[in-house]
Amino acid sequence: MALLKDISELDGVKLGQDLHGFAAELYPICRSITGDGIRQTLAMIQSRIPLEITEIPTGTQVFDWNVPKEWNIRDAFIKSPAGERVVDFQKHNLHVVNYSAPVHATMPLSELKPHLFTIPEHPDWVPYRTSYYKEDWGFCLSHNQLMALEDSEYEVCIDSELGEGHLTYGECYLPGRSTDEVLFSCHVCHPSLANDNLSGLSVATFLAGLLSRRDLRYSYRFLFIPGTIGPIAWLARNREAANHVRHGLVLTCIGDSSGFHYKKSRRGNAEIDCAAAHVLTQLTESPEILEFTPYGYEERQFCSPGFNLPVGCLMRSVWGTFPQYHTSADNLDFIQPQQLTGALRVCAGIVDVLEENLTYRNLNPYCEPQLGRRGLYSPAGSGDLDAEINARLWVLNLSDGGHSLLDITERSGVAFSLISEAAALLLAAGLLSPVTEDEEENHSGTVAREIATQCPVAASSGIDR
Repeated sequence: MALLKDISELDGVKLGQDLHGFAAELYPICRSITGDGIRQTLAMIQSRIPLEITEIPTGTQVFDWNVPKEWNIRDAFIKSPAGERVVDFQKHNLHVVNYSAPVHATMPLSELKPHLFTIPEHPDWVPYRTSYYKEDWGFCLSHNQLMALEDSEYEVCIDSELGEGHLTYGECYLPGRSTDEVLFSCHVCHPSLANDNLSGLSVATFLAGLLSRRDLRYSYRFLFIPGTIGPIAWLARNREAANHVRHGLVLTCIGDSSGFHYKKSRRGNAEIDCAAAHVLTQLTESPEILEFTPYGYEERQFCSPGFNLPVGCLMRSVWGTFPQYHTSADNLDFIQPQQLTGALRVCAGIVDVLEENLTYRNLNPYCEPQLGRRGLYSPAGSGDLDAEINARLWVLNLSDGGHSLLDITERSGVAFSLISEAAALLLAAGLLSPVTEDEEENHSGTVAREIATQCPVAASSGIDR
């Protein structure tokens, strides 16, 4: 499939500018877990890729949760006695505690202060705060703004609505030759937060657009969904579809200048875990592989014990560990075009591995077949040719019906691209036969069990098929 190769042949500067440009288009929108901000965002994504919009009514029970009231906001401000907007939602949508109930009153500063939130250690930044499931109201402002407020009476207005409505999410489904699915998910509920929210949305949209024009082995499902309640609602309505998920990635915080981090699925040994670790090692410097924890983004719902889907999380900076997280400093300057392009390349590399990770059986398993008379061996080879021959020998040796190409990569230490190319040549030469998925699931050879102990981050991929 070589999606990564095709991306590498594009104009990298223009691609980065396009990714960043789409994030910039989405940046001003005041999003939340429900409301018109999500609808506007999904409409902009829908203009680029095929997207089915789903709306679930307020009050609908989804497992142990209920879809909350819908929230929309038109305006909000704090006015001084002179009529000056000292805090203004129109200047930055983080100035209002997301999901604030409507309020319009005049009150002294002492009464207003419990509803004001700042970051004293970063006095010029505005924090991001929410009140999704407890009806309340508040304002976020820089600490310098707070210190400048005089002890006086202030007009306070939050022109918002909380009422019957819907939870909205978008779904892009790209059918492949198999009904087994690769799931990509990113949260669409944050307002103007570029790395936390928009980096994932931009990369996922571009990736879906590229995949929509290709012949695919797997089917691909992209979810643009509000945090926590979104995946819970999707899973409650799509248990059958969830059964088809064979690999999954949550994308978040992938536009800053940090190195990559990958959080493993709850299984810890899924094919996606090994594929992500391998691609990050090949394409990036000093990636970190993190163990699963039941706290984070959508992956904690997909990996809940009742589903236990093989879904990991791809990040650059890890949520909550960088000072700009959930503040106004997570702006369009914090994400960079080249970093977004790098994230797209990593996603493409992972897709390539998943698409090409087949299992074969050696049709000439008794001693080595003679490669020379088939044009697959040269005794006077260069270093590159020696590496290619080495890859062919590894594929022949471990293609016993129980090792996938990714298993062979992990066992041999040879790059997956070389292993995949070797398998294609050996298949064309009539030395290999592809193993069906039914055969893989029924295979119980001792060698297949042995490889499960070899991969440091993933067991045999046959386990998860």
